[in-house]
Amino acid sequence: MKNNNLMKKIFRSLAFLLVILIIVLGVFLLFIQMNDFNPPAQMKITTEGQAIMRHTGSESLRFVSWNIGYGGLGKEMDFFYDGGTKVRATKEQSQEWMHQISRWIAQHSKADFLLLQEVDFNAKRTYFADQSQQLAPLLPDHEMIRAVNYKIPFVPVPVYEPMGKVEAGMLSFSAYKSIDNVRFAYPQIAGWPDRMFLLDRCFIKSRFATSLGNELVIFNTHNSAFIDDPQKMQHELQAIRDQMLLEYQLGNFVIAGGDWNMNPPEMQRLTYNSGHLFTHAPVHFPDHFFPDDWKFAYDTKVPSNRQMHEAYRKGITGTTTIDFFILSPNVELLYLKTFDLDFAISDHNPVMIEVNLKPPTE
Repeated sequence: MKNNNLMKKIFRSLAFLLVILIIVLGVFLLFIQMNDFNPPAQMKITTEGQAIMRHTGSESLRFVSWNIGYGGLGKEMDFFYDGGTKVRATKEQSQEWMHQISRWIAQHSKADFLLLQEVDFNAKRTYFADQSQQLAPLLPDHEMIRAVNYKIPFVPVPVYEPMGKVEAGMLSFSAYKSIDNVRFAYPQIAGWPDRMFLLDRCFIKSRFATSLGNELVIFNTHNSAFIDDPQKMQHELQAIRDQMLLEYQLGNFVIAGGDWNMNPPEMQRLTYNSGHLFTHAPVHFPDHFFPDDWKFAYDTKVPSNRQMHEAYRKGITGTTTIDFFILSPNVELLYLKTFDLDFAISDHNPVMIEVNLKPPTE
């Protein structure tokens, strides 16, 4: 009898604990749901700072695209989402990597446009530093456009060291005064409740006047990674492609750059310079997704991204090319370079292009 009573008490205690856990989980999900970042499909973005130049024309233009890895993914880091164990770097590491990132950007402040991805505005992983305010003073003659794509009060994974609060996104810097800037949301690729803890992917569409009569339209993008469903990948790419083709049909110059999280189309196995090991990305850009006269501008000599399951080891850790530009037929590519920073301060290398805008033919 005593044993039966003891078992009943244990069962009641376990049942009580289970009910408490369910209630706590429910309250937590309700809290996240109530604070879920849910921007509209299209949202106007206000600019910060002031560009000096009003319009561009016959002069060549220089662009930089760089996923800075929020100043927290330097050479010594691995990352738990990608098969590693670490969640964040030490404060000293993060500050030093961000200092080196800032230094590189300052050295290339003459670029007309800088498209940055994975910039933290207020996140535990980078000790709540607003990196946009660290970078803006380096480009005093540029206006800054900010788009949030990751905003959550608490990321509960990994259990042993939760990522916590994250507010991060993308920055576009321009030496020319923009006409307007719009944040376009990409289609959601996950269902509830997963989508509340994932990035709200987007691209920035910025419009500029030119002396050639047509407008220059620039896209800054950060696409989803590791999409197993090709149909979902196509839906996401179609969202930006439709906008790009529309602008070109209107006679405008179109340039899109960023972290596409996939290899360019028809990319073959590469032998990179300086001993980096090439590996294919999990997905590649669909062949013939754009008309044949559109150009994919990417470096075949230096990788733009490295794997994050381990600290970087040159020649052993896999590297690939997922950061590149797409140019409309009326944009001429003059120069292209991926800067080999040996992944010392970010898991991505910066990519630079120089272009000319072709005057409309009569």
